[in-house]
Amino acid sequence: MFDFDLVAGPVVHEILTRDRPAVLDLVRQTYLDHEAGETVNPDSYFLRFPEKPDARIIALPAFLGADVQLAGIKWISSFPSNTKKSVPRASAVLILNDYETGYPIACLEAAQISAARTAASAAVAARALRPGGYRGTRIAVIGAGIIARNVCEYLRAAGCEPDEFLVHDLHAGSGTALAGHLNDELAQSAVFTDELAAALAADTVVFTTTAGTPYVHTPFKPGQVVLNLSLRDLAPDVILAAANIFDDVEHCMKADTSPHLAEQATGGRDFVTGTLAGVLGGDVSLPDDRPVIFSPFGLGVLDLALGAYVHQRARAEGKAVGIPDFFAETHRW
Repeated sequence: MFDFDLVAGPVVHEILTRDRPAVLDLVRQTYLDHEAGETVNPDSYFLRFPEKPDARIIALPAFLGADVQLAGIKWISSFPSNTKKSVPRASAVLILNDYETGYPIACLEAAQISAARTAASAAVAARALRPGGYRGTRIAVIGAGIIARNVCEYLRAAGCEPDEFLVHDLHAGSGTALAGHLNDELAQSAVFTDELAAALAADTVVFTTTAGTPYVHTPFKPGQVVLNLSLRDLAPDVILAAANIFDDVEHCMKADTSPHLAEQATGGRDFVTGTLAGVLGGDVSLPDDRPVIFSPFGLGVLDLALGAYVHQRARAEGKAVGIPDFFAETHRW
């Protein structure tokens, strides 16, 4: 009852990368569980700093019922200036709590979990939003950091393999590195382009940037699929000209995301088409006369689902580090 484990980053990474198809299935099922009301997913809480306006630390509390029956919270920092030091922008931990007693049972390094759930959700969406497959198409990835690399790996695991990847990044070295990773490690044809317009014209466009304000003002064309993962690249007019799919509508309409800006500009949500779970369940149809944009705010229940999976595997394989006597008092008297 009072066991408490630590699961280090290398163990988390090894477990998640060992079986990406299983992670994809888990993320897909968690979306469906969330849509069915099997979760509690409150608003995220942002800690900001007056002297570092671009930095934040976010708390994502959640409860996942269904077969998991765990609560928890991810505490994730985003410090974009880290990239200038060649240090990852994000770092995180995840605490898992037993639902029966409320006691914490584990602490996991969670930057790997966060990257995997973001990438897997993108791949689940990519497969659902282009059901005809990716043969004969091009995928452009705008922003070439750790999230972009994970997204490309999960796209491959999901069978979303185009004829060619285009990679665009303001830092040519990062873009070239991701293109090389696609070519050499994932056996995908990929090239770097310094032309944003070329990337925006691809059949599928994936945004994985650190942009804080919109810079894309030209609407996409019918047939294009846009994975709006970084959430702030697109001007309101781009959102309004598309069919818009969300992980959770309420969660995405805040913090000056592109959809939130569109809501503020119009005073309504007529541009909302539905949720990814609705598409997966067959309740939401995709139009042929508009591009489709998927905007995921990032649900804490996804972190919880992956964290529970990793913790269970780590314990079974003897890779979780138990902390004896973590709790000082285990009896009332």
